[in-house]
Amino acid sequence: MRHITLIVIHCSAVKPDQQSSAAQIDSWHRQRGFHLGIGYHYVIRRDGTLEMGRPEYMVGAHCKNHNQHSIGVCYEGGLDIRGNPADTRTEAQKRTMRQLVDELRQRYPKAIVVGHHNLNPLKACPCFDAVKEYKD
Repeated sequence: MRHITLIVIHCSAVKPDQQSSAAQIDSWHRQRGFHLGIGYHYVIRRDGTLEMGRPEYMVGAHCKNHNQHSIGVCYEGGLDIRGNPADTRTEAQKRTMRQLVDELRQRYPKAIVVGHHNLNPLKACPCFDAVKEYKD
């Protein structure tokens, strides 16, 4: 069993007129050489639907140097219509993300919630302050 210390929130970096389902992200990641496919454990669609990515027992491929001890959660969106980083989460995504984070915290009570940009300052992802939003 993996020792989970982080829940890392990501965005899929797509514009409002683009989609990014778990299946699409899986395809993109395979094209980039991720032999096990999608690097995230969960994907939250704009309508709030939660899609499964990698099983939690498997190490993710979503945040360099932190995959061994983290769960990766990705929401569909993150860019405005011009392609600039923006918090594009819908109310449905926010509700689903809150539920998922609460469930993950129950399973991994010592895990802290961070945004990808907190671990890699060169990233804008997830385009909102996850640390502040999911403070205990």
